[in-house]
Amino acid sequence: MAEIARRKTPTVRIGNVRVGWEVPVVVQSMTNTDTADVESTIAQVAALALAGSELVRVTVNNEGAAAAVPHIVDGLEKRGLRVPIIGDFHYNGHILLKKYPATARALAKYRINPGNVSIGRKDDDNFRIMVECAVENQKPVRIGVNWGSLDQSLLTRLMDKNSQLQQPQPTHQVMLEAIVVSALESAAAAEHVPVPGQDDLRPGLVDE
Repeated sequence: MAEIARRKTPTVRIGNVRVGWEVPVVVQSMTNTDTADVESTIAQVAALALAGSELVRVTVNNEGAAAAVPHIVDGLEKRGLRVPIIGDFHYNGHILLKKYPATARALAKYRINPGNVSIGRKDDDNFRIMVECAVENQKPVRIGVNWGSLDQSLLTRLMDKNSQLQQPQPTHQVMLEAIVVSALESAAAAEHVPVPGQDDLRPGLVDE
């Protein structure tokens, strides 16, 4: 079997788990419970962890889910399980992280799709607030894209640019380019969010 050459990337700590090219690949899974149901979510996270999942992601999509996160983390610790819990945010993450600071502290990582948090629009306040929370609480951030959350303003810009070429690329190719550009531009935007007095404490940016 041919040896797999891994691309060298920064190593980031997610709770008690290290992720990066210099450490073995870790397993991440996601619950399908209602996160607001604390006991059911604890039970499923525990089952996943005991089955070998080293990271577990939960949906943090409303106030009930956000309020439940610290209790889920506490419940797992009482069982002797310290599996890092990752918060999957979409349109309202900036509100939830600010309103529930205990949740911002309890989560081991924030998962953001920039197309769902205002980046690329007239102002990027929602995205900026989430990055500020990450810096304040020293949490790594997953910034990524997929078809369902692609920044539409960026896609429109690249499509317009492509249409002006003498030999335009196929639409599918432009969409693939938009995914890469969105991830790179969003990461750059996060790195330039000004956080007074904490520029030396910026968390890592990771993807999975």
